[in-house]
Amino acid sequence: MRLAEGDVVYITGDSGSGKSILLKAIEEDLGDEVANLDDLEIDEDKPIIDTVGSCFSEALSLLSRVGLNDAFLFLRRYKELSDGQRYRYRIARMIDESRSFWLADEFGSTLDRTTARIVAYNIQKLSRRSGATLIVATTHTDLEDDLNPSIRVRKGWGEKIEVEYRGNVEASGCTVVDDIKIREGSREDYKELSQLHYRDERLPVPRQIWAMEKGGELIGVVVYSYPPVRAAGRRKALGYAPDLDELNRDWAIISRAVVHPKYRTIGLGNRLIKETLELQKCPHVELIAVMAQYNPFAEKAGMRLIQVTAPHSSVVQAIDSLRDMGFNPVLMGSVKHNLEILNKLDREPLNRILLGVNTIYYKRLARSSRPYLKKVEFKKWLNEQTNDSLARTLATLSILSQSKAYLYWCGGEGC
Repeated sequence: MRLAEGDVVYITGDSGSGKSILLKAIEEDLGDEVANLDDLEIDEDKPIIDTVGSCFSEALSLLSRVGLNDAFLFLRRYKELSDGQRYRYRIARMIDESRSFWLADEFGSTLDRTTARIVAYNIQKLSRRSGATLIVATTHTDLEDDLNPSIRVRKGWGEKIEVEYRGNVEASGCTVVDDIKIREGSREDYKELSQLHYRDERLPVPRQIWAMEKGGELIGVVVYSYPPVRAAGRRKALGYAPDLDELNRDWAIISRAVVHPKYRTIGLGNRLIKETLELQKCPHVELIAVMAQYNPFAEKAGMRLIQVTAPHSSVVQAIDSLRDMGFNPVLMGSVKHNLEILNKLDREPLNRILLGVNTIYYKRLARSSRPYLKKVEFKKWLNEQTNDSLARTLATLSILSQSKAYLYWCGGEGC
């Protein structure tokens, strides 16, 4: 069998026909350049975010590429993942090995067939784009369209073997998307998927909500809301600062976008954005997001990345101090998480940390309608708050601590 960089090899045949023996012989011939999906060293006791990549941003990028881009998933251990999530994680680890050949025996055999097709599509895309050669063996014959193999091997009984060479072309799309539809949605649709979003289920006032379905199953929601009065990047995108009347009339912001974890990495995030941008009623739409830096779904949908804004150093320092107190920065966007920690803590050290944040953020942390708060005023406000209120303040601080990408779309005349 002749192998080239980026080839995808699909070995099929009846159970017991010798597929595994053939794959093992191939692995021995290829030597040290092989990463075997079944032989990777897995630390089952550490959060997965700490077990891939050389730094946090690299780990985030790797996990996002395989569809494990949910903030709550980052902190789970391997043994706490579902079968599909474990498979995706192993692919991330295999990428991290930086080997020339990726091998997998009984490929997708432990997965339901929808997940297997999604994983097949995803792994062939990743292998081809990285230049690694992918070789999988399985009794299942339903993965051919999603793998789009450049070499198709049929292993028969005994010495019988058929090898077919084809053009090496990335699969045009995952077959799972064939019967997916988008309809007008509701708050109830978002509520149903809200547990999959790193924030709580509360919503900014929506302009429009759109839902994505597959066979009657809700698998995605996007919420268009009224925009904030100010947004870093807006003037740069537009060339001027729109007034309140224009913002209320002609602008929307994508405040929530959720795709069910099972259906990630097959282009549904950008499809959900792309199709609903044309359906919603505002000519100007913006998106301010953290994950857009690592997963360019909005850019693929037609939005323009205008800028990325780094957090203020005083906010970063506050988050570091809160980490030492037991808060998890990845989960601080969750009011529930913050409240669980707050109920165990002495409030005085926490108040000192919040007072150390630059005064320009006091107004937002206190959710005050006043234009500016002095330190003595913010201190008094902190002392008066319940743990429930401070949990929301910490969620706001979490938002302020993130580097944010500002993206813009214009669908009106002159765009």
